[in-house]
Amino acid sequence: MPHDHHDHGHDHGHDHLSPSGHPFRADNDAPLTYWQTMEIAVRELLIEKGVTTAAEVQAQIEAMDARSPANGAAVVARAWTDPAFKARLLADASPAVREMGFDIGPLKLVAVENTDTVHNVIVCTLCSCYPRNLLGLPPDWYKTREYRSRTVKEPRKVLAEFGVDLPDSVTVRVHDSTADMRYLVVPARPAGTEGMDEAALAALVTRDSMIGTGLPRRPA
Repeated sequence: MPHDHHDHGHDHGHDHLSPSGHPFRADNDAPLTYWQTMEIAVRELLIEKGVTTAAEVQAQIEAMDARSPANGAAVVARAWTDPAFKARLLADASPAVREMGFDIGPLKLVAVENTDTVHNVIVCTLCSCYPRNLLGLPPDWYKTREYRSRTVKEPRKVLAEFGVDLPDSVTVRVHDSTADMRYLVVPARPAGTEGMDEAALAALVTRDSMIGTGLPRRPA
């Protein structure tokens, strides 16, 4: 194991490999699926009818591709430095992230906090539901059947393969994303960061730490 409904991310070479260097699966060199064919047909029809334009479609694609883990990292850094915001985030994450200008649409966002006694990890057992507006495209391994099935059955072993070795005293909680609900892990703030501002703290927050399969970077 390495280190949205019907979502299709872009493949990156390193995301295909486990820590041992073995590939998870072959490239998806296959004919278009029924849904991909339908998407192309509907898009071309909407453009032909004047409902939208190719430029508008491209602009939306570029806006979606611009989303990255930096958005989620900013949210985590704010939670680390602002106790009142953190309380709002953990109580109801959707309006809390909107305070920072991040629109997650109609989806319900749930924030879960890692502590000295609890470690949270996120999975989507059905497909690849993922908080794209905050974290960008999901990593390829997140969508694999291996990750989706093993994480709910043997989370400690999976986490160990990501390099996250937890003592038995820490409870591991696995959260299953759904079509209308996404999760964001608020990792524990690293020691030695007391004097750092939000921007510096955000640089320590990794994508995997907000999924639960990693930890934040330590300050230099």
